[in-house]
Amino acid sequence: MIDWPLAELLPHAGDMILIEQILSFDDEQIHTRLTVRPNGLFSCPDGSLPAWVGIELMAQSVAAYAGCHARQRGDAVALGFLLGTRKFECNVEHFPAGTELTIHGLRSLEDDNGMGVFECHINAPGIHATARLNVFRPPQAAHYLHESQGVQS
Repeated sequence: MIDWPLAELLPHAGDMILIEQILSFDDEQIHTRLTVRPNGLFSCPDGSLPAWVGIELMAQSVAAYAGCHARQRGDAVALGFLLGTRKFECNVEHFPAGTELTIHGLRSLEDDNGMGVFECHINAPGIHATARLNVFRPPQAAHYLHESQGVQS
């Protein structure tokens, strides 16, 4: 179990931090968890969480992976972007309230330009979701954002 506060590892704040805990990570993967709670930011009236939120859970797990590695190196946590997902599949439409979800992200590819691909899974009893996430972490995110503000359509 990792004791670093999630708010120091993710470029999110408050209710937008959806994962609750980092269970483990290494050079290639991360395991996180979340217990579905009613009255959450994306909760349905019955307290469940729509399965499509699983993509964000996976993305936050990948962001936590990057944050853990940055922290290990003594670097600041860098901003990253979810570019898209391929083949998101889930065997349920909602994650029921009270369900403990475990999220696993496995790095398939990461290059020096900040592009990455992660194979992700969400599991709980009777629940399985998978997706391949394409992510981008620009080497100099502040410079990248500053340049993009000057671009006009």
